[in-house]
Amino acid sequence: MRHLILSDIHGNWDALSTVLDSVRDEPFDSVLVLGDLVGYGASPHRIIDRVRRFGPELTIVRGNHDKVVAGLEEGLGFNSVALASIRWTRSRLGKRRLAYLRDLQQGPAQVEDFLLCHGSPADEDLYILNEESAMRAFADTEFSLAFFGHTHVPCVIGERADGIEWQDLVPGVTLELPANKRYLVNVGSVGQPRDRDPRAAFVVYDSVKRLVEIRRVAYPVARAQRRIVRAGLPSLLADRLAIGM
Repeated sequence: MRHLILSDIHGNWDALSTVLDSVRDEPFDSVLVLGDLVGYGASPHRIIDRVRRFGPELTIVRGNHDKVVAGLEEGLGFNSVALASIRWTRSRLGKRRLAYLRDLQQGPAQVEDFLLCHGSPADEDLYILNEESAMRAFADTEFSLAFFGHTHVPCVIGERADGIEWQDLVPGVTLELPANKRYLVNVGSVGQPRDRDPRAAFVVYDSVKRLVEIRRVAYPVARAQRRIVRAGLPSLLADRLAIGM
């Protein structure tokens, strides 16, 4: 089966619409979304409405921004810019869309023989940023393959007997994941990349052949920036889109 995997869209309609246009003519058996539909960007309503239209082919888990916007958590640990975005987003969504965010399932979710999570398979809010946090994820949860987001930096992490192997996901290179090893795959961010590449990132996964492909597409960043500025959101949220940070 072929899966389209998206994460960390963060209210960026220009990024999401460009990604979907880029795969319009490709067949997918499912769309898998790893959380953080909202936060930072100026089009949270459009993102929620478009994701809902995926219908039965969609499997989605919640992200930390989704939880805080929905009022499930207070956002302790969020910086002032993130909290300003949270307050603005919450004020724009209305009861129906807030209820949708509130009802999103907690990860991990299982699809076929792999997991979907926002942070770590063991903790939806945990950032997998280094060898220690990756080893903890492998040790704390039983899985052969898990896709995650949250850090906005695409990579493949393989478990080895003496530790882990960390590999960047490079556009144009398809990786085969042998079934006799365990893997964590970060699919990057559609709407807020943080690997110094401003292009939207997403993954296509062939579960029969166990092939992972990262894709990057350029989208109209200036348009997304103008939306943020016109909305009165902090200018930092617009500035960082241009540099992928």
